[in-house]
Amino acid sequence: MNAPRLSRFMPAGHRRIAVSFEFFPPATEEMEKTLWESIERLKPMAPQFVSVTYGAGGSTRERTHATVRRLLTETKLTPAAHLTCVAATREEVDGIARAYHDVGVRHIVALRGDPIGGAGTKYAPHSGGYENAADLVGGLKRINSDFEISVSAYPEKHPESPTVAADIDMLKAKVDAGAGRAITQFFFENDLYFRYLDRVRARGIDIPIVPGILPVQNFKAATNFAARAGASVPVWLAERFQGLDNDATTRKLIAAAVAAEQVVDLFDRGVTTFHFYTMNRADLVYAICHLLGLRPVAQEAA
Repeated sequence: MNAPRLSRFMPAGHRRIAVSFEFFPPATEEMEKTLWESIERLKPMAPQFVSVTYGAGGSTRERTHATVRRLLTETKLTPAAHLTCVAATREEVDGIARAYHDVGVRHIVALRGDPIGGAGTKYAPHSGGYENAADLVGGLKRINSDFEISVSAYPEKHPESPTVAADIDMLKAKVDAGAGRAITQFFFENDLYFRYLDRVRARGIDIPIVPGILPVQNFKAATNFAARAGASVPVWLAERFQGLDNDATTRKLIAAAVAAEQVVDLFDRGVTTFHFYTMNRADLVYAICHLLGLRPVAQEAA
């Protein structure tokens, strides 16, 4: 990725910017405090929606539901609940979807989900469950046609897909079943996104393909995360963090610079909608939103 010329950047007033934020449900009281501090910090950026993830094999299901409920009752934010078909029957998944709809959730991020053994292990559909994400999308639309459904997309293909073409075929199946938006796996080379976008459009897929952005809060953790997700880590990125294992202050500055370069380059090339994997940390994401020209919007009390 070539570093953009920041002087060319136009503020958001010239082109409307839209953002969304992804959080994961907290496992401890301290993590819960950090999560809600991050939500409060990012709330004034007026996101389109905020999504809440499941863990591998649906392992955080109850905590995901609790976080979504709290978003609905204590904020004016629009929650998008992640829903997977791992380790559950169709009836169980349908029950969760109906419960979400009953409390006011209208946006579902529909995912097959990682295998029960975690990423890298072989996936097998639950007996009596949805076979894959496309099957899940179709089921959600049958439950209630007014569900807005987002799905995943993979610029470097899903780790389990045999080919890029097969991976895009799966995305097409999800769109044909009713998905209205795709959010990509994170990537660090913007050319990967644009090449993927060309292939997707050539396949006749015309829904928004929103780039997923992962600000590198911790390079080692991001590298491990990338390995599990099938995302490549370019040499230039590793070189930027080289020798900084014991220098948290400089790592943070480098992380901000890397994220700034990526989003400004995407914006410079026509992208106006971004989905941020926050890792429940607000500082870098808030700074990037500011760079994009977003400014705090006054929030009404819930």
